[in-house]
Amino acid sequence: MPRRRIRVTDALFRSAFTALRAELGVPSGFPPGVTAEAERPPLLKAYDDATDIPLFTIDPPGSTDLDQAMHLTRRGTGYRVRYAIADVAAFVVPGSALDAETHRRVLTLYFPDARIPLHPPVLSEGAASLLPGQVRPAALWTIDLDADGRTTAADVRRALVRSRARLDYEGVQKAIDSGTADEPLFLLKEVGELRERLEVERGGISLNVPEQEIVQRNGTYELTYRAGVPADGWNAQISLLTGMAAADLMLAYGTGVLRTLPAAPDGAVGRLRRTAHALHIDWPHHVSYAALVRSLDPRIPHHAAFLQECTTLLRGAGYTVFRDGVLPAITTHAAVASPYAHCTAPLRRLADRYASEICLAAVAGTAVPDWVLAAFEALPREMAEGGRLAATAERECVDIVEAALLKDRVGEVFDGCVVDVEERRPAVGTVQLETPAVIGRVEGAGVELGERLRVRLTQADPVGPGGAKVRFAPA
Repeated sequence: MPRRRIRVTDALFRSAFTALRAELGVPSGFPPGVTAEAERPPLLKAYDDATDIPLFTIDPPGSTDLDQAMHLTRRGTGYRVRYAIADVAAFVVPGSALDAETHRRVLTLYFPDARIPLHPPVLSEGAASLLPGQVRPAALWTIDLDADGRTTAADVRRALVRSRARLDYEGVQKAIDSGTADEPLFLLKEVGELRERLEVERGGISLNVPEQEIVQRNGTYELTYRAGVPADGWNAQISLLTGMAAADLMLAYGTGVLRTLPAAPDGAVGRLRRTAHALHIDWPHHVSYAALVRSLDPRIPHHAAFLQECTTLLRGAGYTVFRDGVLPAITTHAAVASPYAHCTAPLRRLADRYASEICLAAVAGTAVPDWVLAAFEALPREMAEGGRLAATAERECVDIVEAALLKDRVGEVFDGCVVDVEERRPAVGTVQLETPAVIGRVEGAGVELGERLRVRLTQADPVGPGGAKVRFAPA
């Protein structure tokens, strides 16, 4: 599920975020024994030498925990995608203190002012990260595509790789737009657009959820939306391509861990239709949800607000494990419109280490390691608990930021729309303001889903008991 990211580094918020981490029990560091294990050299197994492939990474500026590196070439009338994924299993010994710590953390947690990593930085930002100029162990995918971008073959093997360049989205976009990019970047655009067309064809959808950003203007702070560039989407399509190939491999092999999502019930889509109406978004009845979302521009504030609400349809996603050829009842991810697996971010997500290991076994025709199967029963629950903590942290961070920005505006009236209403308490809902880009709780008679509403700010307390609060009432 796309995160509702907020970027802020100002000291005004740091103490509140620090207090929140303490309240949620988020670890502040790693035990010495865990760090010591992370400093050990990798357990190199049988690795191919693929250091001649001129791989590159694409991440936000300043990123050092680099999970993936890619290279694209033409292959006849089609394409070959090489995608290297950090081989975390080369560093984490099953049953070790480091292994136990990753199962306790489950995910890298992102706060507006800090990142709480899944692995010690010496590993996630050092020895295991696919940093440029460094030889690293990896699970190297080779995926061949035809002229339309459809997968014709997929293979994954352990290999030693060396990335040549660390790129960022804005730089990649500028190089492509200016015509100065090397061929692999132009192929990223070409393949990315082909995969986006195939996504439309199969009924899938990628939510281009904008990042919320705090900016300082005229001595005050404002909360705005910041949209990504097309290169974000093309890069995401390579990850989706690999996740779909991984799922197909595991299903054919009869053992795996999938990322699944049931189709959204009609009632959920109906609720979104009312929200779209309130936000002045034209959604004709003959237009599907997927087609509507693809037509939205996240640079437009009310489109950005609606895209945030669209993430509610992804809340049923979970991890599904299966083994010994007994396939689960649900094998697909509704938003991807295909079987899909998380396997491309093992430095930041626990389940990916297990998915990668199963795919390697499937291609090699060997048995899944015992340590992988031993974790199967608990893995979906662990990932769900980690996901809930991440969602809570995200929600509380948003509340802190919004309350801090509005604390001097109590009593003012704003225009907004009701984007959610509690089923058991119909007088309590959630309102999205037109400006600033704030979402808060509204309480009062007559609150109806999808209604445009003028609301009065009644409370904005960034450090109150029980957490930050922003409250509105119908004006």
